[in-house]
Amino acid sequence: MKAVKRYLKDNLGILIALAAMILFLCVWPATAKTFPTKTNLFNLLRQSSTNLMLACGMTMVIILGGIDLSVGSIIAMSGCFAAGAVVWGGMPEIVGLTLGVLSGLMFGLFNGAVIAWTNIPPFIVTLASMNLAKGIAYVFSGGKPIRCMTDAWKFLGAGYVLGIPTPVWTMFIVFFLCVIFLNRTRIGRHIYAVGGNSTAAKFSGISTAKVKFTVFAISGTLAGLAGVTIASRLYSGTCTSGNAAEMDAIAAVVIGGTSMSGGSGKLGGTLIGALIIGILNNGLNLMGVNSDWQYIIKGIVILGAVYVDYLRTQKKAK
Repeated sequence: MKAVKRYLKDNLGILIALAAMILFLCVWPATAKTFPTKTNLFNLLRQSSTNLMLACGMTMVIILGGIDLSVGSIIAMSGCFAAGAVVWGGMPEIVGLTLGVLSGLMFGLFNGAVIAWTNIPPFIVTLASMNLAKGIAYVFSGGKPIRCMTDAWKFLGAGYVLGIPTPVWTMFIVFFLCVIFLNRTRIGRHIYAVGGNSTAAKFSGISTAKVKFTVFAISGTLAGLAGVTIASRLYSGTCTSGNAAEMDAIAAVVIGGTSMSGGSGKLGGTLIGALIIGILNNGLNLMGVNSDWQYIIKGIVILGAVYVDYLRTQKKAK
């Protein structure tokens, strides 16, 4: 009970914002009949699930004081690899999907190794990786979707378990495991220490390189999982999937209260942030808002969230 009260207190502002958005979409004439329906809510959760997977990894990266711009491109690459393994390689669907996730892990390991054992900033490393992964996806697929329509393929992204979409189950399993990792393990506590003060953490005996390597490996793996989930939902691996996905993930993390300066943040807030981004996307689509304007609106939301984080940081400094 105390944990629930503390959670509500810590996230009261964004919970009110989430409730206000839901209420608005339930009463607004253009969305009142479509938003509250079971079909739309399931679609909303299915679409939000992959963003939350990305956001869980991104939360750890930002707590660490870094950034990962490569996750959107890893989505495209992993989806293409998974579909190609099944369609062109004749492999079982589970093997293809696993290879897709492993490709995300490999890119995460690459990012982590370069960042951990060099002085190159995470922004530069993951910017390079973003282009590498996107380029590999285009070369591998030839710039065309790799179609896969089997029942086993579509289960991960478009299937149901006990009447609930499979990606929703995957989302909560990933979220639960990440919460345990971040709050109940030694390396999870070290992430906060390194993000708060890397030099002090190093002098206290923490292997900062190991922590950075692990966090970016996790981020890449979750991007790979999100990629194969999206490919399964779309019945194809495509080099255009995952475009700007890193922006939605970063927005969810910042809206959820994680500080861009590192050292603080909670996955509970990220969960709410991912739902807010999902509802924002869903609501704008239901209202028929042009996609160009959607980018502008989401940009304003992200800027507002970062400004709130700035004010909170300034208040703590005083």
